[in-house]
Amino acid sequence: MTDYHPGLDGVIATESSISDIDGDKGVLSYRGYSIEELAEKSTFEETAYLLLTGELPTKTELKDFTAKINSRRDLPEGLIELLKTLPKDSNPMDVIQLAVSSLGTFYPVKFDAEELKANKYTTEYYIDISAGIIGSIGSIVAAWNRIKNNKAYIKPDDKLSYAENFMHMLDDSIKVTPLINRIIDATLILHAEHTINASTFTAMVTSSTLASPTQVIASAIGSLSGPLHGGANQKVILMLNEMGGKENAKAWLDERLSKKQVVWGMGHREYSTKDPRANILTGMVKDLFKEQSGKVSEMFETAMALEEACEERLSKKGVYANVDFYSGILYKEIGIPVDLFTSLFAISRTSGWLAHWIEQVGNNKIFRPTQNYKGYGNREYSENS
Repeated sequence: MTDYHPGLDGVIATESSISDIDGDKGVLSYRGYSIEELAEKSTFEETAYLLLTGELPTKTELKDFTAKINSRRDLPEGLIELLKTLPKDSNPMDVIQLAVSSLGTFYPVKFDAEELKANKYTTEYYIDISAGIIGSIGSIVAAWNRIKNNKAYIKPDDKLSYAENFMHMLDDSIKVTPLINRIIDATLILHAEHTINASTFTAMVTSSTLASPTQVIASAIGSLSGPLHGGANQKVILMLNEMGGKENAKAWLDERLSKKQVVWGMGHREYSTKDPRANILTGMVKDLFKEQSGKVSEMFETAMALEEACEERLSKKGVYANVDFYSGILYKEIGIPVDLFTSLFAISRTSGWLAHWIEQVGNNKIFRPTQNYKGYGNREYSENS
């Protein structure tokens, strides 16, 4: 009998050079660059290129990569019509999974096992495919938000950055300041990659079958949709609404802990200290409310009261606020609909999934774990038993 690790906890399933976590020190890096430095100095487009290729782009490479992303931001009419046929109350993650899966029917996404074996796929090929998917997925999320609210599709603006264009296409009623654009850009960077989490492992397993890259991303979106993974930031907002106000935070937390229920947005399997991404977003929360002349929503005050209560009761156990806690609050304050929070996560993480797709197929072995069988032994079939 072999060792059994539920959830593959601690099992080394791959070797990767894409990102690294030091959970004891609270450090996250992409290709050797600290997440703090990237969030402060880089852009989502530049960080996506870094994840995909292993190196920061030159000015010319970044310009070309951005142009390739922009060329796919305007969705095909057929895809927009497909979205219009869906029920308006559809789960956005179901919608984007369907839409991403369908991209291969609207664009040539050729991926052939024999050509891969013959080393015919160049770095340029992987960049082209990845840029196309990254360009499309942001527009899919924005378009669905318009369609489900019976509003007209807004075409992309090539003069805008990825973050700026997403907000432009999403909702023209939101007042977007330079700070808000910076916050969206930074959150896209912060969510872009995080080693071998559930959705990334799903992408790797699908990649190992040599499936189409659009199907790789569609499968990862399915994993991300669960509340124990990408859906946590939506759960944070529902939790804060349920709490009813900052004065209830301590009592609500005590009751929650006594029942051994999840406190959404608190703790992370990889970190024994505060999530470094949460540290970055903490500063952005302060910047946002400073821009708003100190006006804070009741929900924000409730969130801060809950975080304080959690630090009093849980910090000795290494449980602190994680990236989902703060991203949910920021998105809500900016005006992004709660049901799109996980979709925004998917937009960002697509760059990381694609980096793992490239890495996986470059040295591929199909995933085929084994099991400890716990069922019946040999039994004889008896008719009408």
